[in-house]
Amino acid sequence: MALQGHIQELSEKHRKLEELIETEMAHPDWSEARVAALKKQKLRIKDELERLRSTVH
Repeated sequence: MALQGHIQELSEKHRKLEELIETEMAHPDWSEARVAALKKQKLRIKDELERLRSTVH
């Protein structure tokens, strides 16, 4: 099912963003602006995932 594949792809992007945020924040000179942008992107993906999952059920 194409929708399920899209959900899996978004889930993977969400997971990778979480790892990227953690990696960024592990550096002593991490950028608040970069982390904020990554978190915003992650939230958009989460919202899209919830919307898609609600259409499946």
